[in-house]
Amino acid sequence: MIRIINLRVAVTVKATIEEIVEKKYPQMKGHIQKIHVVRRAVDARKKPNIVFVYTLFVEANNEEQILKKLGKQKDVTLFTPEDPEPVIIGERPLAHRPIVMGFGPAGMMAAFYLAREGYRPIVLERGQDVDTRAKDVETFWKTGSFKPESNVQFGEGGAGTFSDGKLTTRVTHPRLYEISKYFVEFGAPEEILYKHKPHVGTDKLRNMVKAMRERIIEWGGEVRFGAKVTDVFIENGQVVGVEVNQAERIDTTLILSGVGHSARDTYEMLYKRGVDMVAKPFAIGVRIEHPQDVIDYSQYGVDPKSLGLGAAEYSLVYHDKESGRTAYSFCMCPGGQVVASASESGGVVTNGMSLYARDSGVANSAIVVNVGPDDFGSHPLDGVEFQREWERKAYELGGSNFNAPAQTVGSFLGQEHAPSIDAGRYSYEPHIVECDLHQCLPDYVSSVLERALPYWGRRIHGFDAPEICMTGVETRTSSPLRMERDDNRVSNTIGGFYPMGEGAGYAGGIMSAALDGAETAIACMSIYAKPSN
Repeated sequence: MIRIINLRVAVTVKATIEEIVEKKYPQMKGHIQKIHVVRRAVDARKKPNIVFVYTLFVEANNEEQILKKLGKQKDVTLFTPEDPEPVIIGERPLAHRPIVMGFGPAGMMAAFYLAREGYRPIVLERGQDVDTRAKDVETFWKTGSFKPESNVQFGEGGAGTFSDGKLTTRVTHPRLYEISKYFVEFGAPEEILYKHKPHVGTDKLRNMVKAMRERIIEWGGEVRFGAKVTDVFIENGQVVGVEVNQAERIDTTLILSGVGHSARDTYEMLYKRGVDMVAKPFAIGVRIEHPQDVIDYSQYGVDPKSLGLGAAEYSLVYHDKESGRTAYSFCMCPGGQVVASASESGGVVTNGMSLYARDSGVANSAIVVNVGPDDFGSHPLDGVEFQREWERKAYELGGSNFNAPAQTVGSFLGQEHAPSIDAGRYSYEPHIVECDLHQCLPDYVSSVLERALPYWGRRIHGFDAPEICMTGVETRTSSPLRMERDDNRVSNTIGGFYPMGEGAGYAGGIMSAALDGAETAIACMSIYAKPSN
């Protein structure tokens, strides 16, 4: 296979990718069998002259001869793609079916791979199936009627189901492509296989997770909703079973735990049962919203629709010399909305979401500042209490009814005659209430954001405009703790207990969590034989 990198093509070019390759490299003409688009990024540094930058794998006849004819071309080389390692089945007897806790990306892919190989996993998800969950979430957003076990954080697909559905990851691994192909098979758009910053969108994600669940069941797995693991039974340092909803016991010697970053009561239960945990850094801040065209014209210089491009994104970082902290944008959602994302009564949590089309006309992103154990304490559960503290303050500021506190950038920065919030212009539901966001953020977070906003405004024109709305508070950027595990992915302290995914502190997003779930399942299968009953 021939690999071509840095193939630059103006976005206005209408030719097929094969025509583009043959024009650039005429030595390949007549020899190309198939072209795989591995990556397509957008380079807008010389806007409005915007180009796609491709990485391609080309299957061709006489590949070595073609390379000889091309001579020295640093961007064209022979390449053999690395396949993921095969699944090896172990020999240790497994008397009971494995339990998968949680049905977010990590739990879903762990169950998928286990079911594919005949291990018939039992998935226990505390939340509801995605259709029921979607109705509950919509009701919450419209009325403020909150369900603690069916919300943006808990239920089929995990927190990512109500997000932009980003599949970007800094992780590199041969199995990522395999997982992406499964996602496409079950309903994700094919472009996720090659776009530089792929996304699925919450609307397509919901159908995808349902289809994957149905395949797991078809392969002999079981998926139970409204099934909260309320205890784990341990004998002689080894898992022997779980308790479901304080009523039912299921015997097992193998638990794959993918409970997500918001299952605080589950963290507490596992800590009491001796699961090794440590506090870890995360970040908190607010959601900021802009008219999408402000971001589009700043990033592209033109209306992206005129070039056949989607809504523009951004990624911002500010290193604060005064405090030594870093502020950055997180979970940026082009053409989306700010959503209420609480998982407990008495707290306001914000997040961002967008549909596949990204056509709401509003860009939103978290802007957050790093915090760590030096700020909130070194006990494994101190980060949880730190999150709760600021979520409660936001809840009280908003009126103790899940309305969110909000403030314009001008007001937050203390500018004279700063505009007030016009609630009809902004997307958070149920409602927003004009407040001083300094009251629901630590002083050291607020002060860094005060310095970061003008800095970012010099990079994206209009980013720090006085009328721009910010909504508090964003606290769930990542898990506040990590469940320690050894090189074989098993807990340091509990045999048969495998922490995985974002909630265990080992991933940061849909793809990395999915990969961690898949690799954890594969690690388990390399040790254990298929269950005997």
